[in-house]
Amino acid sequence: MSWRVANACAERKLGSATRKQIIMFLADKASDDGSGIWCSKGTIQRHTDLGETTVKRTIRDFLKEGILIETGARGCKNGFTVVYRIDLARIEALELTAEPDIETGATVDPVQTGPGTGATVAGVPGRPRPPNHPKTIHKPPTREREAAEDEEAKKILAVYPTDRLRGKAESLERIRDALDEGVSSEDLTEAVKAYATESVGFTRSKVCFSDNWFKSRRWRTYFEDIAKSREETKAKEAEMLAGLANWVTDKHPLCRHITSGQIDALLAAELVTQAQIQAAGLRS
Repeated sequence: MSWRVANACAERKLGSATRKQIIMFLADKASDDGSGIWCSKGTIQRHTDLGETTVKRTIRDFLKEGILIETGARGCKNGFTVVYRIDLARIEALELTAEPDIETGATVDPVQTGPGTGATVAGVPGRPRPPNHPKTIHKPPTREREAAEDEEAKKILAVYPTDRLRGKAESLERIRDALDEGVSSEDLTEAVKAYATESVGFTRSKVCFSDNWFKSRRWRTYFEDIAKSREETKAKEAEMLAGLANWVTDKHPLCRHITSGQIDALLAAELVTQAQIQAAGLRS
């Protein structure tokens, strides 16, 4: 346990008691720099008595907000457990829970900031809004949001080769687990497509059925290739735009083949100016 991380989390407002409870549990597992948090969502659920959906959604929100960062994975009996790090800079940027200091001079009857205690003529009123006031209670997630998440998982599963679909409920649950951990639906979809392309023509004995594929998290093996492919695509697009920019600046006859979308891309990348576009006769 790191007292530094625990104190930093305890002194900040996280937005709800649920979020505070989960971040304090994670802080209890962290090193002094916030790293080395290795516990499954099932472990968090058992120790906090919170619902499974609540824990998954909160972890995913922390990942999106940058409060938690996924740093790797460690093997366990169920496959892999994600390793997290609490970003102390993000935590310390949150609002403090402490009341602001009130500067007062010498007074005959100093006013208390909280409810009066002891023998008094008239107790000093407490805070204008109690913690359980309707305006301070955070609303639970809506069924519409949960339905949208289920729909997202179904779209990903729909990309999987139909001849290898098995255990639909199990597959969808594993997909939702991956999304809750911060894996983007785009990356997961691309990984499924890559596997489908790679395994075309495989005999039934060599393919992997959907429930096992998502359970064993085989989509991870494709992420590096997906990232590399995207970088190569970006490089090709940049090279193409550079060539088009040369056409524009040289007022090359081939400028007439430049599309409106490419002109917008050139201007957005600041490779050419509006005046150069007009001089090349592309726009009036």
